[in-house]
Amino acid sequence: MPSQHPSHILRYVYGDPVSTGAVVCELPVTAGDPAAFSVRHDGTAVSFSLDVEPEDLMFGLGQSVRGMNKRGHIYRSWNTDDVMHVEEKESLYGSYNFLIITGPERTLALFLDDPGEITWDLCHTSLEQVVITSLNGDLNLYVMEDCTPAEACHDLRLLTGPSYLPPLWGFGYIQSRWGYASREDLEKVVRGHRDRGIPLDGVCMDIDYMDRYRNFTWNREKIPDLAALVRDMKKEHIHLVPIIDAGIPVDENDAACRSGLENDSFVRREDGTLFQAAVWPGLSYFTDYLNTRARAWFGSLYRPMLEAGIDGFWNDMNEPSLFYSPEGMARAYEIADEMRGKNLDLNGNWRLQSTFQSLANSRQDYASFYHDMDGRKVRHDKVHNLYGFGMTRASMEGMHAYDPDRRFLLFTRSSYIGGHRYGGMWMGDNRSWWSHLKLNLQMLPGLNMCGFLYCGADLGGFGSDVTGDLLLRWLELGIFTPLMRNHSSTGTREQEIYQFKNWEDMCNIITCRYLLLPYIYSEFMKAALDGGLYFRPLAFDYPDDRDACHVDDQLMLGGDCMIAPVYEPNAIGRSVYLPEDMLLVRLISIENLILEPMNKGYHFLPVALNEAILFVKRGHVIPLADGHFRCTDDLAQAQLSLLGWLGEKEQAGYELYTDDGRSYAAGKRRVLRSDRVDGSYILRRNPS
Repeated sequence: MPSQHPSHILRYVYGDPVSTGAVVCELPVTAGDPAAFSVRHDGTAVSFSLDVEPEDLMFGLGQSVRGMNKRGHIYRSWNTDDVMHVEEKESLYGSYNFLIITGPERTLALFLDDPGEITWDLCHTSLEQVVITSLNGDLNLYVMEDCTPAEACHDLRLLTGPSYLPPLWGFGYIQSRWGYASREDLEKVVRGHRDRGIPLDGVCMDIDYMDRYRNFTWNREKIPDLAALVRDMKKEHIHLVPIIDAGIPVDENDAACRSGLENDSFVRREDGTLFQAAVWPGLSYFTDYLNTRARAWFGSLYRPMLEAGIDGFWNDMNEPSLFYSPEGMARAYEIADEMRGKNLDLNGNWRLQSTFQSLANSRQDYASFYHDMDGRKVRHDKVHNLYGFGMTRASMEGMHAYDPDRRFLLFTRSSYIGGHRYGGMWMGDNRSWWSHLKLNLQMLPGLNMCGFLYCGADLGGFGSDVTGDLLLRWLELGIFTPLMRNHSSTGTREQEIYQFKNWEDMCNIITCRYLLLPYIYSEFMKAALDGGLYFRPLAFDYPDDRDACHVDDQLMLGGDCMIAPVYEPNAIGRSVYLPEDMLLVRLISIENLILEPMNKGYHFLPVALNEAILFVKRGHVIPLADGHFRCTDDLAQAQLSLLGWLGEKEQAGYELYTDDGRSYAAGKRRVLRSDRVDGSYILRRNPS
């Protein structure tokens, strides 16, 4: 990304903020309070109030529930492991404290660099007022005015750094499931795809591959030789992607535990004793990722798996998620013993149930341990939202210490602005619900605004049993998301596409992903390198078109396209608003593209179950790859076509970005040009 000064940003300081690592560009402090806000101090908390107009739209906040326009709800920055992503939820796994307020009269954006708890009352209490409250009262506030929404996002990236660059194979189709435990399990998945001609680049390994759920281990009975397995998989052009969790088991026979104790890398209680809480392996210690020395130690733990040939990981349980602490469990048993044998009324019954239900992710536990932030002792709940970011940073720094020139795959569940420099993210434990397909679509632009370009949801849904039609419709969105991963939970229906009667339709849609990869990869890399956006609400591109501004279920993709997936059950199509003339591309298979020029305005489009739809702006062209693909490695031999809708004797060009897909060496940009044409649209082979 070009080095520029973020000219639209003013910085204000409140209290005594910690250095979060989110910001890479130091700005001078502006005296006083921002003119647009009324600022109120209430004890330690600080609130910022702003009156808004009825037509103002509100975008940002990364991964959060409800629509793209966040107006009308209360959101909370507090990283939370919560599998029920329903409309009433105020917080999910990450905290992304960036909000854009835009309307006919003005655009204003703000970033609260505050790793503690924040509430965002976005016209919920009052229909005409935004109230944002930092409960810590210690923060750097960055305000951007006199800019467009896209300029605000660009300036945020100048302030917080460039987006993570995954390897090319990370844009291929990835299969995952909680339950793959052995070499035989993994080979079965690969055969299931390869034998049917289903493209595949990666297979994720969830906690079952580990030895007793312990990080940086593998079950040597089920996977006797990890390096040999990795080599054999790479012969099939498959990358294995193991999971790593936040907790290190309390067991000095465990190598990670032993070295962590020797290096004093774990968080402690106020009295200096080590904090313990349970996760998958039972009672565990937790790395102090906010400490430079501890981050370096944790990053070094990846080396044996890197030496075995692993070149991608996914980090989980890093909110951090806690099942219980010994102290919390002791308190719960005291309450249960007090109530033992009693005739419980309504309130007593609720108290007993909530006592044990509240053990997980307890606020009391989060307030009981401390971080050593390189000499500054800070209680965890004051910096809670940095934990996943710190783990991601430690992981990628460890990988780059091993090989600084290689682009590794890394995505995480919990993060914070700044974490976008070190890895991507996935949207957590969603469900096989049609509403979560729509939620996937609506979360994408908010994450992009905060720098997280490499993102995606568990296609088909993680929890519950997916149906063949839901999985197919979800894949029809997933072919456009940078991270395209099918993932499901143990105990649910097996979700590999070859398990379904309509698998051939699913296979055809996945092949269309590879058809589109020259465009998807180019637009992603240009957005990452130039500080742009891969996904955007229509309001960003058409601010003077009020119809476009209020569209909440379509997205601009790159510089040339729009997507409008079908997300309702039993739908025969959907309504679409076109803010300008566009070419409708019906993606049925790599051999079967149906092109339909369409005029600006509202349309109802029939969309068959086996069709994905894409819209290309009139006068624009996009590149497609010709061929049949097993994996992204096959793209190197692919010829390119140009697809678009051009007027009579009109030409168009597309700036194609290419690189080696593996290293940080500079790529090349070259313009592909169409020939002059007399027809209305083209599918031009082998452009110059």
